[in-house]
Amino acid sequence: MPESFPILISVAPEDAGKRLDQFLTTRIESVSRARVQEMIAESKVLVNDAPGKPSLKLRGGERISVLGEAQRPPLKAVAEDIPLDIVYEDNDLAVINKPAGMMVHAGAGATDDARNRGTLVNALLHHLGSLSGMGGELRPGIVHRLDKETSGLIVVAKNDDAHRKLSAQFAAREVKKKYVALVHGWVKKDSGTLAQSISRDPVRRMKMTTRLEGGRTAVTHYRVARRLDTKFGKFTLLDVKIDTGRTHQIRVHVAAMGHPVVGDTTYGAPKQARGKSAVIGLPRNFLHSAELEFRHPRTGENITLKSQLPEQLSDFLKKIDE
Repeated sequence: MPESFPILISVAPEDAGKRLDQFLTTRIESVSRARVQEMIAESKVLVNDAPGKPSLKLRGGERISVLGEAQRPPLKAVAEDIPLDIVYEDNDLAVINKPAGMMVHAGAGATDDARNRGTLVNALLHHLGSLSGMGGELRPGIVHRLDKETSGLIVVAKNDDAHRKLSAQFAAREVKKKYVALVHGWVKKDSGTLAQSISRDPVRRMKMTTRLEGGRTAVTHYRVARRLDTKFGKFTLLDVKIDTGRTHQIRVHVAAMGHPVVGDTTYGAPKQARGKSAVIGLPRNFLHSAELEFRHPRTGENITLKSQLPEQLSDFLKKIDE
């Protein structure tokens, strides 16, 4: 969201027929449709100097003024007694083996209801008590993230000094992160580097894309661990390392290569893998954060941690490999 207001937009003739909220979502950088609707509800959007409605159909030629962001009450994470697999912990940090299906933290658009329940942050507040405050009251302790349907290792900071030093290691690309991914089809090269920049999709705001210019640099390295020819189709098991940590990075890069992650219907994977006479599905993404290596922020000691594939993924691999 731009910091300077008002934002002045002229509606082109080719945009005639679009809803006001839909149009603004495509024109204002990094803003969701829900956020646009909040701005409209607070009369922060004027069409020809009059407050607009989300469903207003544009005719072309209108002058739109966006006066400011929607004013939201501050949202705080709440402690919840949720089981956690803590693989490492000391006075400065903890490393968690996150399950698939758990969000790292509530989204900025969440309210203090079910959307702010069941997150990793909520569980951390219960189990660890004290977390760094640099991420704010919504994201305490969070140094980096994993997607909701990605499982595996994630490091969190217990104090601000640890948070600053760990963040500096991530920014300098010093943290080594290895993932295991199963993708559709046979990847041709035994290894390679994917370096397309990544941007937010201007239409589907929850998605990222490599198809636009001016995106953020993203670097993904892969190595083929196995190629599988099964009754459900062909698959490739990949070891993946990333230099950067962009939103959905691995998922976007392998999909752009023509080999979406199994289970990742957002980026083109089918809901079910179909062979000539067999069908199988996976209700999550086959993507797992398997190894994490970093320097301890206080002692400088090198810490290397590993996480085995969760049972759901290892069982899926066995079934297709039978």
